[in-house]
Amino acid sequence: MSGKNSGLHRPIIFLALLIFVLSSCILPLGEKTAPAAKVTPPPPVTPTPVPPGGLTICLGEEPNTLYPFASPNDAALSVLAAIDDGPIDTLDYNYQPVILKKLPSLADGDAQLVPVSVKAGTEIVDANGNLTALGTGTPVRPSSCRGDGCVLTYDGVSPLQMDQMLVTFNMRSDITWSDGTPLTADDSVYAYQLAADKDSPGSKFQIVHTQAYESTDPDIVQWWGIPGYFDPSFVTDFWTPAPRHIWSQFKAAELPQIDVAARSPMGWGPYMMKEWIAGDHMTLTKNPYYFRTAHGYPKFDQLIFRFISDPNAAISELAAGRCDILDPSVHLDTQVALLEQLQQSGKVHASFAQGMAIEWLGLGLAPATYDDGINTVKGDRQDILADPRTRQAIALCLDRQKVVDTVLFGQSSVPLSFVPTDHPLYDAGVPSYKFDPAAGIQLLEQVGWKDLDGNPATPLQAVSVRNVAAGTSLTLNYYSTPALQRRQAADIFSQSLAKCGIGLSSKYYDQNELYAPGPIGSLFGRHFDLIEYAMANDSLEPPCDWFTSSEMPNATNHWVGTNVTGYQNVDYDTACHNARLALPGEKSYSDAYHQVQAIFATDLPAIPLYFRLKVAASGADVCHFDLDPTANPLWNVEAFDKGQGCKQ
Repeated sequence: MSGKNSGLHRPIIFLALLIFVLSSCILPLGEKTAPAAKVTPPPPVTPTPVPPGGLTICLGEEPNTLYPFASPNDAALSVLAAIDDGPIDTLDYNYQPVILKKLPSLADGDAQLVPVSVKAGTEIVDANGNLTALGTGTPVRPSSCRGDGCVLTYDGVSPLQMDQMLVTFNMRSDITWSDGTPLTADDSVYAYQLAADKDSPGSKFQIVHTQAYESTDPDIVQWWGIPGYFDPSFVTDFWTPAPRHIWSQFKAAELPQIDVAARSPMGWGPYMMKEWIAGDHMTLTKNPYYFRTAHGYPKFDQLIFRFISDPNAAISELAAGRCDILDPSVHLDTQVALLEQLQQSGKVHASFAQGMAIEWLGLGLAPATYDDGINTVKGDRQDILADPRTRQAIALCLDRQKVVDTVLFGQSSVPLSFVPTDHPLYDAGVPSYKFDPAAGIQLLEQVGWKDLDGNPATPLQAVSVRNVAAGTSLTLNYYSTPALQRRQAADIFSQSLAKCGIGLSSKYYDQNELYAPGPIGSLFGRHFDLIEYAMANDSLEPPCDWFTSSEMPNATNHWVGTNVTGYQNVDYDTACHNARLALPGEKSYSDAYHQVQAIFATDLPAIPLYFRLKVAASGADVCHFDLDPTANPLWNVEAFDKGQGCKQ
């Protein structure tokens, strides 16, 4: 499900906080060892009766709310996918229209840059990306200026035109709410008004960058950005409709607390809410007004959502036929071996997809102690990781594929960049750094690291390494959390790095300690050699800004930022900046992202280790349940079928 109240545009501070969220919520991967031969006896579970013609989906947690502006959890988003179809699906790193006739594009003219006159006091986005009132001395990009070479400083009086984005969305005219009321562009405008209300929770980033959002026809809505704001995700600048005819009788502050919005919201999708038994289950029934009913969708009269937090209990219920599908919210990551065993026996079907989260190995290029500009003095760590060839050698000496094959049972893959290989913007020409100890040793020797004692079992020593004292041992600290999966990965990396003469001293810290705010925490305080952490992107736009100089946590920005390695490269910053200014459909868009990936692959401020897994399971007789890296697990819930229906 995608649309502007699904959170595709959030301030960069969210990404920094997301590292902590991923650490706290996803990192328990591997905390339990998967049973080798049988299911661990689960706690008692009282089965929810499944009516004839129904499908049961088991969630790992109870939805916290179904109100779209109150940060629904993962379980809630799965339920909402059955109530609201779309309005835009993200599938295989692309957007697909559901209740829109098409996606807007620059080529078709339903997305365009319109020259508009601005004057002193006009709210704009300046050349530095800041939302501000135009005034004397403001750096601006005049109309048709898309780079930095044409930026001018406003004198406060001269006539000036800037480009303003205008995006037109054409909605299908055959969509109705589940009570039969036509769904119109005005319902999307109402959703925008709710999101903009000061009493509505959630990020206001896209709201404050919007000049106008209005319907020009019952089926047409237009988004006008603030002059100077170029949104590369403009195809999603459509607010997911809200039922004005039902909700408008309440104030925005009341909606998160009332059942009609938070527990039984009206939608236009294949199913509608019937009951919610707290702590046990939800029952949804077929929506008679669903726009795909004539095509035989949805396949079931009723949809049951059960809440089972224990993965072993959920698997038992699946094997017993009391769950048809286990949603990824069940957190089956620790049960991969068991699921594969059950799949081989023909009892279940296991589903795996690479998620949007990547496990990273951060390289401490610039510890916080370097911020005074005096390296290797006053007890500063020696500048061991300064040379890109050293970092490239570390990548060549990490047997990441072995981690994928053993720890992740071959169900993931090694990322070659911060852009997934099947993403439309991936640059296939970037170096891959496959495991090659011989090549790694060769690079280290070029830098000045030598095997002085002739013992391959001991770390190399510095002979002529710039800014490193002769005789220094190439031994690095490796910080992580004590999750079993990470310990297993660290053991493999320790063994493979040793083949290159790189010593590793692994230390495991409690999550709260490792991810504590800077300057105390190792990650955000930037005091580590190597550190393992996870980051996820909530947009399909490649997150090149993760590694820009402005994202380096330090005292001036209160230790908030995603560039925890301290990487600084003007060329990288410029390339990422240009990528963010370009728009899909322009040649400069893909060119800039390819340039960013090339610089990153050479400099390697952090090494992508592996994609985190999305794991789900279904009964052997269930079909059309297809996990996708970027999609909601229930993106095509209307097509789910089982038994005889799968043979037709």
